[in-house]
Amino acid sequence: MKREETVDFNIKVVWHSIARMYNQQASKYDASMNMGFALLNISSEGTPATKIAPLMGLETRSLTRLLKTLEEKNLIFRKLDQQDKRCVRVFLTPEGIKQKERAREAVIRFNEVIREDIGEKKLSFLLEILQRINALIDQQLIFEKEMVI
Repeated sequence: MKREETVDFNIKVVWHSIARMYNQQASKYDASMNMGFALLNISSEGTPATKIAPLMGLETRSLTRLLKTLEEKNLIFRKLDQQDKRCVRVFLTPEGIKQKERAREAVIRFNEVIREDIGEKKLSFLLEILQRINALIDQQLIFEKEMVI
């Protein structure tokens, strides 16, 4: 089987293309795709810092660095939760709100172009397949049988 015929190779190539595209767009605003994705996951009421990493599929260490960068760029600030002093909530600054809107517009534009070109029916089928692949991975069914190498 050629690598171009494998599912994982094609998903990886497409994901890298998407990431490169978003990073090129984000760089115009001194940002990155991960920064935009983090901003998109912070609500206007503030989001507990512990909830952001799972939403983004990040390890806690990576999120800590990312939040520090966002703070340094004055896009977010952290505040102790008034009800639970053990919890730190992350809020957007006015500049963070602007950057979040730019990220949202980029995601919407990308999805509009894909929908127009591919069509709703094929896109729906693609999303169903990707969700099924993810479920197989989550259920750990891929390597259920031992591999012989």
